[in-house]
Amino acid sequence: MRLSTKGRYGVLAMVELALHYGQGPVSIKEISEKQKFSDSYMEQLFSTLKNAGLVRSSRGAHGGYVLARDPCDITVGEIIRALEGPIEVADCVNENDNFDCAKSLECLTKGLWRDMRDSINDVIDHRTLQDLLDK
Repeated sequence: MRLSTKGRYGVLAMVELALHYGQGPVSIKEISEKQKFSDSYMEQLFSTLKNAGLVRSSRGAHGGYVLARDPCDITVGEIIRALEGPIEVADCVNENDNFDCAKSLECLTKGLWRDMRDSINDVIDHRTLQDLLDK
């Protein structure tokens, strides 16, 4: 199991916005140059983050993106789920629990997969952008 670049880069980009919180918009170009990301890839990520209500944009010469909320109110979980979708470690314990497994009655590992999913969710849902800045 591995988080894709969407989730990893998205969290790093949001940390950049958190570092500048209250100081005005940050351009994609600034973030891309600092983190060595592609501008076009950042545009895709920010479009998704904007649709999720995590960032706001402004146009113009001094335009860019700002966090939609205070860094202490945005969790890593929100960012990752906006970009990656729900955390799923096995089909049988997905968010909807609608997977019908032929082995579910005798499965000895379903509880393990559920515990793994819940542990990951617990960590990312209790870690905010502000927590990352404070470390």
